[in-house]
Amino acid sequence: MTKSLSAIAARRISRRTLLGAGAGTVALLATARVSFPGGAFAQGAGPEVKGTRLGYIALTDAAPLIIAKEKGLFDKYGLPEMEILKQASWGATRDNIALGTRANGIDGAHLLRPKVHLYSTGKVMQNGQPTPMYTLLNLNEDCQAISVANDYRDLPVGADCSALKEAFARKKADGKDVKVAMTFPGGTHDLWLRYWLAAGGIDPDRDVSTIVVPPPQMVANMKVGNMDAFCVGEPWNEQLVNQDIGFTAATTGEIWFKHPEKILGMRADWVDANPKATQAILMAVMEAQMWCDRMENKQELAGIVGKRQWFNVPVPDIIGRLRGDINYGRGKIARGSNLLMKFWGEGGAVSYPWKSLDRWFVTENIRWGKFEPATDITALVDRTNRADLWREAAAALGVANAPTGFSRGVEKFFDGKVFDPADPAAYLKSLSIKRVDV
Repeated sequence: MTKSLSAIAARRISRRTLLGAGAGTVALLATARVSFPGGAFAQGAGPEVKGTRLGYIALTDAAPLIIAKEKGLFDKYGLPEMEILKQASWGATRDNIALGTRANGIDGAHLLRPKVHLYSTGKVMQNGQPTPMYTLLNLNEDCQAISVANDYRDLPVGADCSALKEAFARKKADGKDVKVAMTFPGGTHDLWLRYWLAAGGIDPDRDVSTIVVPPPQMVANMKVGNMDAFCVGEPWNEQLVNQDIGFTAATTGEIWFKHPEKILGMRADWVDANPKATQAILMAVMEAQMWCDRMENKQELAGIVGKRQWFNVPVPDIIGRLRGDINYGRGKIARGSNLLMKFWGEGGAVSYPWKSLDRWFVTENIRWGKFEPATDITALVDRTNRADLWREAAAALGVANAPTGFSRGVEKFFDGKVFDPADPAAYLKSLSIKRVDV
């Protein structure tokens, strides 16, 4: 009789109901799990392992991993021993992934998207030793920002940063160093900052000094005058404005609307050895992305990730930009904008790891000398991007209208430049500031 009632309960709990579950539904689900351990895998062999360790940096776009843990979604798919562990910096994330869990590290993480390419080729690894990686899904789009110190608040600095060119030149002429900060060489924040500067006529290698600062340390460093500008994800730009230390010049969605940002990346050897567990991780995180994308969940989301054990950040520093309310500072506020952080999208189009977007990241890192001009972009993307695994997980979840191709098409940027993934060389030729001859 108990089994029959549990089966009925399990059938009646739809995915939508689960994601918005209150205490009563959670209790009902717990009852169902007694008869159906492992959730969706109860009728099969189940995952090869009960869990692994994934890392995250205290940035809002890590939310799907945190929500999957907090809402019991990893448990639902047969992974009760999943650990989501805070990392001190992107450098620490790299080192722990190189170790893997066999050496007390981690097997994957919330990652800057280009890191998969940089790790897999050994470009940023100790002794140049490659650590083969896979991109499994895109965690979010948009909602990073470029912030500038209050010293420049009277200048007309926005998406167009050209007003800073003369100001930076004057500071250098006075014998002072102009410093701009990002979070990891060749990572997304490095690329957004470089694109923004170069579009304004400022060479990011010759006109300024670029430094690396972990995301949670950005605000404190600007407060003591260690940098003139920085690029980082939320909630740190919002916190900077709330503390009146600087202002947001532009969100990255204003530079490239609906740009990809963080990913779930994992060691290739772990994924290859644990295909069922990989699918379970994907399904749990994808359901969490659906939950995170719903506007009615934003307040709860901010409250969860702001907890001491996750970010230890006040909810007011998180909630605004989750909803599209951008307080730029200097009296400028945009409410209900389309620049909010996006987690899922129609049919999972945000979550889907489009190969064409990986092609831009590799090309942009060729632009700045991180990869050689002769890099086989197609081969690198094909061996690291596992869109096939995403599609399998989406099918298992019953996702309607899920993407099936590999290209999102031609991408357009705020300065009029375009990137055709079928012709990266044409994009490079169109750029005036770069480190590569095309």
